[in-house]
Amino acid sequence: MPNSEATLYGFSAPLVDGRVVRLDEFRGKVLLVVNTASQCGFTPQYEGLEQLYRRYRDRGFAVLAFPCNQFGGQEPGSAEEIGAFCQENYDVDFPLFSKVDVNGKAADPIFRFLKRENTGWLGRFMAGRIKWNFTKFLIDRQGRVAARFGPSISPQAIAPQIEKLLSSEP
Repeated sequence: MPNSEATLYGFSAPLVDGRVVRLDEFRGKVLLVVNTASQCGFTPQYEGLEQLYRRYRDRGFAVLAFPCNQFGGQEPGSAEEIGAFCQENYDVDFPLFSKVDVNGKAADPIFRFLKRENTGWLGRFMAGRIKWNFTKFLIDRQGRVAARFGPSISPQAIAPQIEKLLSSEP
């Protein structure tokens, strides 16, 4: 769905169970949008993401995870397999969406938007390209991209920025 507001709220996406969620359901919340994978060296970050979610959800925070198989084939499973893996290994309770592409012509519109709003370290030279799994986009309460973090940045390292955004008025 095109986004005419220049916020994340104009999009929708299917969860791993097939139910389509309109992202405006998260209006007023601070969000961390992450492209994930089950067979990646960064996969243990699911634990940190879940810790952040449980720590801050009652204050208006959510993690939105989008599995992606574009980097080394590290997310080969079906939606059902991905959901089961996340539940069994990391007790994930935050929204887990269906698998997406984050780069290239088939990139999901959500990730096209995120990359356009914050192009990352190499900026426009790489057209905002996502380098690897577990790239994280922090979204403010107005649905705008507040920050972008590379895969090597742990979820816990983002906590101060989350705190700051949660302290701002919705």
